[in-house]
Amino acid sequence: MVKQIKRAKAWTGDRDATHAVEAAVKLVKANATAKFDESIEIAINLGVDPRHADQQVRGVVSLPSGTGRDVRVAVIAKDAKADEARAAGAEIVGAEDLVERIQGGFMEFDRVIATPDMMALVGRLGKVLGPRGLMPNPRVGTVTPNVGQAVKDAKGGAIEFRVEKAGIVHAGIGKASFTEAALLANVRAIVDALQKAKPTGAKGVYVKRISLSSTMGPGFKVDTGSISA
Repeated sequence: MVKQIKRAKAWTGDRDATHAVEAAVKLVKANATAKFDESIEIAINLGVDPRHADQQVRGVVSLPSGTGRDVRVAVIAKDAKADEARAAGAEIVGAEDLVERIQGGFMEFDRVIATPDMMALVGRLGKVLGPRGLMPNPRVGTVTPNVGQAVKDAKGGAIEFRVEKAGIVHAGIGKASFTEAALLANVRAIVDALQKAKPTGAKGVYVKRISLSSTMGPGFKVDTGSISA
């Protein structure tokens, strides 16, 4: 607690002001002073009410600069598709056996991909994977016959986004060690993906507020107009 108080006293930048995205990225990096490579996160408040089916926002975006994370991928497939997944770099591959392991509490993975013919089995995992946001879904490319490409995308910087109950999308967009240009590219990519995923039921201002922060640092408000400028 004492260390966190000392770190907070050393923070720089106006946290109440709204900054151009370039300035916000610079401030977030400057305040990421922990002894580890802090994650950089974005929070985007959308003008939607997720309680309505026509205002759901969900999708996938490939971050041009990657995430900086080592993503562990589990693939539910069999035969040639299982071999394809292993060749693409999936750490965990299986069919009925993997489903049983997950039902038993095994969760040592960050992304789950499945082939369409496995969905009858995958359906059993809804209560386990659903609350964690890991349930395979064709809308975000995690149910696909092209498992090799899906594995490569997951490891190459593809992330899923999904609006929460409060109308906010949270996502990791890189590490403090990334260059400012790399972080800017990722910010613009996810905001662009959200714009393209705008639901038909959204009325009024769609992207209302955006903030950037690091794991142990303060958050900074971003001028939404500066992202597309």
